[in-house]
Amino acid sequence: MSIYDYKVIDGKGNQVSLEEYRGKVLLIVNTATGCGFTPQYEGLQTLYEKYQWQEFEILDFPCNQFGNQAPGTNEEIASFCELKYNTTFHQFAKVEVNGTNEEPVFTYLKSQSSGVLGKKIKWNFTKFLVDKDGNVVDRFAPTTTPEKLEEKIKLLL
Repeated sequence: MSIYDYKVIDGKGNQVSLEEYRGKVLLIVNTATGCGFTPQYEGLQTLYEKYQWQEFEILDFPCNQFGNQAPGTNEEIASFCELKYNTTFHQFAKVEVNGTNEEPVFTYLKSQSSGVLGKKIKWNFTKFLVDKDGNVVDRFAPTTTPEKLEEKIKLLL
């Protein structure tokens, strides 16, 4: 299996094959709109604006598993992000990232990057960096800000 074998649901309920992102550097993030890390949306958007023209994509997966910090519908979450942080990167439907109902792509991401962060995602804004060949090259804790990822992203581009 590779990351390109997975299909996910976007914020409007459409199925999207991750095959569409082949050849691009991906930053995949589980997010929440009511979290202490929510201001990271600003840094994510800055990265996206800077590098989207160089085959870089951010895939945003809202997750309500940690302290119920992503309440609301997919539409409400998208509206919040667009109005407060002017986000334009791809946002998908709300998912679970751990447990029996976890989104399969997160099962895959965790299996490819356990390392020091362990097998479970511990909180919102955990980030996975995927190279243009679909390899998970790094996993970052929620405390790692988007700005700290820029050099690694530039190397992969």
